[in-house]
Amino acid sequence: MSEFNEKSDDTTQAGSYGAPDVGLVADSEDATQSSTTTGMGQEPVSLAFGMVHKDPLTVRPRRSSIVICACLGVAALILSACLWLFAVRTVTGQEYDDMVWSHFSQILPSWFIDVLSIFVKTYVDIAVVVVFSLVAVIVNVVRRRWLLLVQLAVFGMLCFAVAATVKRVLPRPFLVNVASYKSNSAPSGHTLMAAAGAVVLICAVPRVWRAVAALIGWAFTFLVALSVVQAQWHRPSDPIMSMLIVAGLAFIMLAFTRASGMDEPGTRMSSASIQIVATVMITAGIVAVLYGGYVFWQIEPGLDLSAQWARSGACAAAFALMLGVSLVTFGTVAALRQLTASPLSKLGLIGAPPEPPKPSEERND
Repeated sequence: MSEFNEKSDDTTQAGSYGAPDVGLVADSEDATQSSTTTGMGQEPVSLAFGMVHKDPLTVRPRRSSIVICACLGVAALILSACLWLFAVRTVTGQEYDDMVWSHFSQILPSWFIDVLSIFVKTYVDIAVVVVFSLVAVIVNVVRRRWLLLVQLAVFGMLCFAVAATVKRVLPRPFLVNVASYKSNSAPSGHTLMAAAGAVVLICAVPRVWRAVAALIGWAFTFLVALSVVQAQWHRPSDPIMSMLIVAGLAFIMLAFTRASGMDEPGTRMSSASIQIVATVMITAGIVAVLYGGYVFWQIEPGLDLSAQWARSGACAAAFALMLGVSLVTFGTVAALRQLTASPLSKLGLIGAPPEPPKPSEERND
């Protein structure tokens, strides 16, 4: 009705300025066509432009989604700091890390240790991360997601800076004699960069590939985390801390999603694959974390004496905690990426209004 009224008003206004005489119709035909083109062509274009920009969800996520991403990001970073304080600044934390560091290989089957030996090689990890990054760059360039490309570049540089500097800055006080080395080893640089590369891949691919990318990224990061503990490069708290840092930075990055970093209006829709995969990953991850915490609570009395009966439980708890944190991290990243990239609205689902017909088409009609 509003569009009809606007066109009616234009017609009435043109008539009020004075109708041309019959003898002047031929002389003023070009002017009439020009005026018709201006009145009938530009008005729907401006109307369509206004409809697109009146819906803020075409250029940014919902405010609630932005707040969720920011709050979860800060919470993940706080959890990583709390984990470091417990693992490094308490006697119980140092004893637990040292017990798992010394006996983790004993709970793993030999064939699985052979698999982990592949991912402990630095050049393999670098190669996989480079492949993830190249795929992300190519996809963004082809899809012209320039703002998303900038987001992911800044995110990657921040993760690299954390991996290169934080380990050297954080202290490790001497609280108890340990079998592992005395210097600080948190966070795990290998795990941090593996998780960062996986997050970049998840955020870069289109909607139909996000669930698959989340599973691939989780599997790669989890195997890297296990490999650095099994090879005694890191204590179990180190890769967990790395995954929490990456999760926090990724959630904060997603809070800044804008414009070309989102799915195009007209292509947005809910994703059954992401709903299923993210839900299963987050649920299974929470269960694994709770199980790991329960086992840790059971074996905690045996840590002071390095009791033999506590070793298998300590290692099982570490395995469950690394599994749970990795599942929650990538399940949540996939869910929040979908939430920020495809906020559902009427305009987002159907796209921009159709363009008005060309003047030649109007004359033919």
